Amino acid sequence: MNNLSLYQISSNYLEAMDVLTDPEMDLPAEAITDTLEGLSGELEEKAINVTKFMRNMEATAKAIKEAESDMAKRRKALENRISWMKDYLKGSMEHTGITKIECPYFKLSIQKNPASVNITDEKAVPDKFKEQVISWKIDKTAIKNALKTGDTVTGAVLANGTRLAIR
Repeated sequence: MNNLSLYQISSNYLEAMDVLTDPEMDLPAEAITDTLEGLSGELEEKAINVTKFMRNMEATAKAIKEAESDMAKRRKALENRISWMKDYLKGSMEHTGITKIECPYFKLSIQKNPASVNITDEKAVPDKFKEQVISWKIDKTAIKNALKTGDTVTGAVLANGTRLAIR
């Protein structure tokens, strides 16, 4: 197998197509077919190898994603345990009236938080303290259906792209 890239192989294929199908070139049909089949085989072989490598990368990415999920669950469990322990320690200190504990490694103290607002009834809050929030969501499905039926939608067009399907 050669060491050409997929891009180089596809470029060679297109160049050969141009040369071999040139009406001014008087080449036998068998030579044209053999050359194109050879280049096509190289392209297919390289495409298969690239796809194998890509599938390997997909499996690695999936494994990483699963590991991330497991690690996130473990992190969340640790954070919940830390929060519980902080509340437990704070509650015990407050219950006993101890506001400070010092050791060579750290210092614990019960402190007051800054004042915060708790809303008990949103409807009862005067309008001067409310801010209206407006957001828009574009319904792409409705636009697609309108465009398909021949309607004109300013600022939107139907576009068809391509994708690589691997089964």
